[in-house]
Amino acid sequence: MDKFGKSQPVRRLEDRRFLTGAGRYVDDIVPDGALYAVFVRSQVAHGRLAPVDLEEARGMPGVALAIAREDLAAMGVDYSLGTTVVTNGDGSTPAEPRRPILAEGKVRFVGDPVAVIVAETQAQAKDAAESVFADVDELGAKLDLAPGGDSIHVEVPDNVAFDWQAGDAAAVEDAIAGAAHVVTTRVAGNRVICNSMEPRGCFAEWDGERLHFSYSGQGVWEMKEDLISCFGLGKEEVRVTTPDVGGGFGMKAFGYPEYFAVAACARTLGRPVRWMAERTEAMLADNAGRDLVSDTSLALDAEFRILAYKVDTTCNLGAYLSGYAQQIQTDLFSKVAMGVYDVQAVALNCKGFFTNTVQVDAYRGAGRPEAMLALERSIDNAARVLGVDPHELRRKNFIPPAKFPYKTAIAETYDVGEFDRVLTSAEENSDHAGFAARRAESEARGRLRGQGLCYYIESILGDQIEGARVVFEEDGTVSLHVGTQSNGQGHETVFATFLADHTGISADAVRIVQGDSDLVPSGGGTGGSRSVTMQTGATLATVATITQQFGEYLAGKYESHDEEFDDERF
Repeated sequence: MDKFGKSQPVRRLEDRRFLTGAGRYVDDIVPDGALYAVFVRSQVAHGRLAPVDLEEARGMPGVALAIAREDLAAMGVDYSLGTTVVTNGDGSTPAEPRRPILAEGKVRFVGDPVAVIVAETQAQAKDAAESVFADVDELGAKLDLAPGGDSIHVEVPDNVAFDWQAGDAAAVEDAIAGAAHVVTTRVAGNRVICNSMEPRGCFAEWDGERLHFSYSGQGVWEMKEDLISCFGLGKEEVRVTTPDVGGGFGMKAFGYPEYFAVAACARTLGRPVRWMAERTEAMLADNAGRDLVSDTSLALDAEFRILAYKVDTTCNLGAYLSGYAQQIQTDLFSKVAMGVYDVQAVALNCKGFFTNTVQVDAYRGAGRPEAMLALERSIDNAARVLGVDPHELRRKNFIPPAKFPYKTAIAETYDVGEFDRVLTSAEENSDHAGFAARRAESEARGRLRGQGLCYYIESILGDQIEGARVVFEEDGTVSLHVGTQSNGQGHETVFATFLADHTGISADAVRIVQGDSDLVPSGGGTGGSRSVTMQTGATLATVATITQQFGEYLAGKYESHDEEFDDERF
């Protein structure tokens, strides 16, 4: 290591190129001569779509291609974007309506892509796109989170996408019936727009035998599989790359219609095609986050011990099912639903609804922050209603250290935890005992002072398998091939310093290789708070292999079996 000991502050290795304008994002690396794609989007939330007339656009200056849904089909592309669904409480499987690349028969939200124009310049593509008239017979817009309204998909006449349950509803109802206190709380999580610094973008190029697709994303391997499925190509016929990324936050983890449309246009034209979303497009067409309402019930005994916890949630899925939309407020919510509290009677119910809005999917924590907000707000409300100190109410209900490893009511296992110790430390460091005096002093000056408390427990998600490859280059540097994907979190610094810490190689000599399906054969990308945990674990395993093999080499060379490695030298 360059410094003595772990956990030392270090200068981020990637910051020099970012701060000096040397970062290379997808719009910086497009091939020479790439054509520009511009999308025609629906201006109404819901309606029947007549065949799109593109003849005028096709005759405009610089236009190389103008296509709608029917043209894609004629090109042999009839792909529906993939999703995963939960199991309903009654054991049935929810419907999976098609999500086409370009709108077919209907538009279902403002921003739904209807056609794509490809031209020599962006201005020419925009001019041609503005000439396109999408004839839509408008229908009623479904916006509320309740059954009914005009059906968005024929397969789901009441717009109820799923009705999921977990836990023991009977045990919870019994506990509520016999409880000394029952406190109900409504917790709303408003819809949020990700608004990453770098919007979504991509380019595609086809050389007649192989598709190269580059995009601003969170991992190349799932995107590669989607492209293989869309175009019927072999694994060796698709390469996916991701350069520097200016923020992802879950929103960039999925395939979007624009990506497949751009790739289809590049294959048809035999020329590179590029697309970069503008900020308005991002707000219209990027996956949104949150958008749910949870009604909770806490049952407590006379000593204020929590006996049961019940949550009824309604969530908005938007107009289509995005990749993991149904898992967010169900499976992922449930993993941390009871937080740090020793309660075994838990019942969760979540109903998801289709609405005429842009789809909702993973965003910054994906279900776990929503679960913790519902729980912690419920406990604060219970403390307020019952006249109990919110710190002491938590203390009374923490999982005690003696119960670890602890299996939750939803069958997750916590390995360790000393939650009272953490709270005590927080109180001491924040001078909690002196808060009342500080609040009184603020009130005397006409100011308001508050203090909040929220416990959070994390569940790491995503692919549970990760790999690492270390290549010793001839120039004395080392290339560390990783299966994760930095979106601006500082991965290069973390992984390089971690390797340095366990090998003695200078961090400055380590080059991180990521985001290229040709160079890194597999990986889980970034998402679900997995990257550092999974990638450093894989790197540590690789270091163990390196040191073992190098130790064997040294033993043979020096005819000794007494070699040791101290994380820096033999």
